[in-house]
Amino acid sequence: QIQLVESGGAVVQAGGSLRLSCAASGRTFSSSNMGWFRQAPGKEREFIAAINWNGGHIAYAAFVRGRFTISRDNAKNTVYLQMNSLKPEDTAVYYCAVGRVMSTKWEQYDDWGQGTQVIVSS
Repeated sequence: QIQLVESGGAVVQAGGSLRLSCAASGRTFSSSNMGWFRQAPGKEREFIAAINWNGGHIAYAAFVRGRFTISRDNAKNTVYLQMNSLKPEDTAVYYCAVGRVMSTKWEQYDDWGQGTQVIVSS
């Protein structure tokens, strides 16, 4: 089993930056595929980015438009989401997920964290 805990969410002004972290406990992280998703109030959950076990394959949603970067540090059992040029529409709860394959679909992941709140003020 693997446990995921997101952190780094905060209230930030439009145009600012945040780095979200997803810390994993357990012994499967280094061989796991990871994804980031978000869900805004009144909106459906949407895919942000995914990264395979060694970082060699990365996928981004179109809305990222170069603003977000996913990365991982297997030595620290942590996956990151660097978010720059934040916009009010980025306000959401951000979740990380772990799965056996890379996917843009929430239902293809096996486990997920509790989420961390990001609020971007205008």
